[in-house]
Amino acid sequence: MSPTTAATPNGDVAALSYEQAREQLMNVVNQLEAGSSSLEDSLALWERGETLAKRCEEWLEGAKARLDAARATDGDAQPGQ
Repeated sequence: MSPTTAATPNGDVAALSYEQAREQLMNVVNQLEAGSSSLEDSLALWERGETLAKRCEEWLEGAKARLDAARATDGDAQPGQ
């Protein structure tokens, strides 16, 4: 396991920006694809990856909601009113 993954439990994921979570998720995927980790480490990496993926999804859903809200506001402001 990398020092970053070992030093930070999954509880820290909520504080990560989208870019940070995505970068860490890519690192986890690369480590898992390398296949050089023990089964226990691989399971821990998988769990961290799941948590990071969920965080990325939350960021993307939040961004979509903000875009939808902005579009709805723009649609309410009709010319001439």
